[in-house]
Amino acid sequence: MELGIVHQMFTAARSADDEPLYDVVTCTPAPGTVRTDADFTLDVDHGNPALATADTVVLPGSHAVDQTEHTGRLDALLAEALMCIRPETRIASICTGAFVLASAGLLDGRRATTHWLSIDQFREMYPAVDLDPAVLYTEDGNVLTSAGEAAGIDLCLHMIRSDHGAVVANDVARRTVVPPHRSGGQAQYIARPVPEPTRSSTDAARAWALAHLDHTISLREFAAKASLSVRSFTRRFREEVGISPGQWLAQQRLDRARQLLEESDLPVDRIARDAGFGTAASLRQHLRSALGTSPSAYRQTFRGAQMPETTGRTGHMTRR
Repeated sequence: MELGIVHQMFTAARSADDEPLYDVVTCTPAPGTVRTDADFTLDVDHGNPALATADTVVLPGSHAVDQTEHTGRLDALLAEALMCIRPETRIASICTGAFVLASAGLLDGRRATTHWLSIDQFREMYPAVDLDPAVLYTEDGNVLTSAGEAAGIDLCLHMIRSDHGAVVANDVARRTVVPPHRSGGQAQYIARPVPEPTRSSTDAARAWALAHLDHTISLREFAAKASLSVRSFTRRFREEVGISPGQWLAQQRLDRARQLLEESDLPVDRIARDAGFGTAASLRQHLRSALGTSPSAYRQTFRGAQMPETTGRTGHMTRR
């Protein structure tokens, strides 16, 4: 599934002229037939040389980790393959692929995640990693990780959105019939008792908030839309979404601002008001805190000069 996700998402990314934006190539340390845990094998033509020219490398998960067979030491062939990757290359993992990155020392001191069933094992093996078990994916510099297999979809869309903007990422989501962005985190998918049917949901309140991001929304007003007290609403919201109402609102406002910066010519102060930040200064502060950039620089990245073309991307893709 992890291999299929990468090919499906990145090959679906197209320019306005319907040209592919990535070259997607699969490689293995020893080209040839690769066994799977299913009843089929893979024939892989590309080997380590492909990694040396890759702009992005994505590592899938392995059920060997799920079966506690991972020792924390890299196989010699795999270690040799990772040495072929250039230092500036973006490298990402899906699901338990994070164990490989951690074994290679690429996650030390970095924020990362992996499948929730493997959290305890990961923490025991790699205490130097800042593990966040609640999120769907993480990005720390040029290293990214995702939670379970399906979270690989969220991660791929995030990378496409970062490379080419929301319009392209949303088109990929439509082509593959998946949500362009899932709010919340991995915590909401972890097995837990089914809530009592009489308990209220925060869905309606969240839908209302999304339609009123340009207004000041108090926690009391937010809770009232779910017919709950502030205390019950906050607890219920965190159970369903994985983060607090305030954190969720801040994320949605930032997402709205990014969309408007990418897709419209509105002035920054108008975008700040429409997204609920109030002032351009507040938007600048939030954008710099979250992404390390300014509204004008962010807009120029996605709506300014066209990105230069590169070639030779492998080990999973080449951005053009």
